[in-house]
Amino acid sequence: MTRIEDLAESFGRHIATSWQRTVAGAQRVVIVVYDKELERTLRARKLAFETAAREAGHEWRELDLADAFAQWMAADEYKDEYFMSPEDIQLKLEAEFHVYVADLVRSTLCRADVTENTVVALLGTGSLFGLARISEVLRIIEGDIEGRLVVFFPGHFERNNYRLLDARDGWNYLAVPITTHNE
Repeated sequence: MTRIEDLAESFGRHIATSWQRTVAGAQRVVIVVYDKELERTLRARKLAFETAAREAGHEWRELDLADAFAQWMAADEYKDEYFMSPEDIQLKLEAEFHVYVADLVRSTLCRADVTENTVVALLGTGSLFGLARISEVLRIIEGDIEGRLVVFFPGHFERNNYRLLDARDGWNYLAVPITTHNE
């Protein structure tokens, strides 16, 4: 069995357990942590996670953030100026991009067909590296999570600390980690 299949199996066991309905939004987040080198493998085998959720009796919705920056940038009226002088975009990124990403996630979480029995899967989080912090996005949207939010996270988890793409700065979060090492 591959590492991704092991993760899908661990995820399936976790998602099949009875869900407490009174937990805070931050505790409704499940972070599936995998080696960054396995991103393409995970995408090729993401159906295993969906199947596990559906077999446990849950609905499945998916959002891919891989092109979030491109969408945000394309919609900006000053995009041409930013391409001519990229250093000028840093303040705008810090002030606005994480809110834009949170709004994208919220738009899926708040759909009429997303209920307290729905798993919303968030892919493409590695594409946010250097642009927005996942921890900030999760803090903004945690109150909108009715069922479970599954964040596919290319990085590392150690001592209750998550590090995207194994970067040095990590964050401690209340989410349930699913790892290949059962840390």
